[in-house]
Amino acid sequence: MMKTTFPTKEGIERKWFLVDAQGKTLGRLASQIAKILRGKTKPTYTPHLDTGDFVVVVNAEKVAVTGRKLTDKVYYWHSMYPGGLKSRTLKQLLEEKPEEVIIRAVKGMLPKTPLGRKMLKKLKVYRGPDHPHQAQRPQEIDLV
Repeated sequence: MMKTTFPTKEGIERKWFLVDAQGKTLGRLASQIAKILRGKTKPTYTPHLDTGDFVVVVNAEKVAVTGRKLTDKVYYWHSMYPGGLKSRTLKQLLEEKPEEVIIRAVKGMLPKTPLGRKMLKKLKVYRGPDHPHQAQRPQEIDLV
């Protein structure tokens, strides 16, 4: 009889990956980053555990979008005060906070649970080509 083994919190090995977002399509990049964060690229994937790896994204301001999304895609949030609905187009958000665009895209592809919020904390996004995670020696990967 074969027994099924489950990974434990202590037995999970985490790697660091470096992704260059320059010229990559936003949605395709976000879906592949979400897979890595969840741990779906590992043979030890378990849905109820965080088995994923860390992902460092650089050159966030150079991410590409297709079609008319720059003007038509709108991000909304509310200040919780009366009349406090705020909005920004994708073009405005890319100019002000390009890191936020990638974080929001990946966040939408992760579970909406405490486990999903824990996975999102392993995503590090930076505007330019420099990042402070050299000590972790991230492995550079080329995503579609």
